[in-house]
Amino acid sequence: MKFIIYLSDYIMPFIIFYIIGLGLLTKTPIYDEFIKGAKEGFKVVIDILPTLIGLMVAIGILRASGALDILSNLLKPFTERLHFPSELVPIVLVKMFSSSAATSLLLDIYKEYGPDSYLGRLVSIILSSTETIFYTMAVYFMAAGVKKTRYTLVGALVATLVGTIASVIITNLVF
Repeated sequence: MKFIIYLSDYIMPFIIFYIIGLGLLTKTPIYDEFIKGAKEGFKVVIDILPTLIGLMVAIGILRASGALDILSNLLKPFTERLHFPSELVPIVLVKMFSSSAATSLLLDIYKEYGPDSYLGRLVSIILSSTETIFYTMAVYFMAAGVKKTRYTLVGALVATLVGTIASVIITNLVF
């Protein structure tokens, strides 16, 4: 375990020095390439900003209106049969759109039940095992100019479902 902690402390500085060293060996103008990449990244941010604002506003409206709580209560009989806490339904749904909004819901769970409770541990593992599907698709496909996403959404939704199920199983086995 100490090796993993040691490795995690030094991996990023190693990668940075490796990139700089490789650039010096190949006589690549490192600073100029960095500036060029930063300019391109800034253009991407400007292009995706309207999409990001739309996602954040939509999540804020859902949360403030109480729609997520209503949905959670409606799905409660179904989630209880699956041994999934209905309190976590809003977090699983919001996580598909916004990681920061899901984190704020996570903090609400921590305040109400505690971080070391079953729900606190379960939701922590769920958030670590799933992805912000719609945000990621909107950002990366828009930046790359992809119009036809084919099976990406279906695959991402299946992966999120599998990650959520695995989180429940792991939490029940470990805690």
